Amino acid sequence: MAPPPAPGEWELIFGTSDAAKGWDELVNQAPGNTLDAWRMMRTDPTPSPPTNRQHSLKGTLATGTYGGHALPQWQIEVTSGARIWYLVDASAHKIFVMYASTRHPKATD
Repeated sequence: MAPPPAPGEWELIFGTSDAAKGWDELVNQAPGNTLDAWRMMRTDPTPSPPTNRQHSLKGTLATGTYGGHALPQWQIEVTSGARIWYLVDASAHKIFVMYASTRHPKATD
């Protein structure tokens, strides 16, 4: 996910290899929307108030773990079915993309 972040932007990191593969699928199927999602995560990963397309997950999905740390988990609806889930590490100013797919995640069915 290059280029490196500009001052004030967030660093984006793939949290899993499956997320990286899913990102490639998103780029191929919805390039403009995926670029918009990338920009949202880089500049405002936790908008207040949340939007219809970018919001925190609820219940047991509200947090995820990366590197032994429990972090808030957010979602961007890239298309009607495609999703990106990411963890927000505010102290490190980093985003960990944990899920990216052209398909709706089964965990929310």
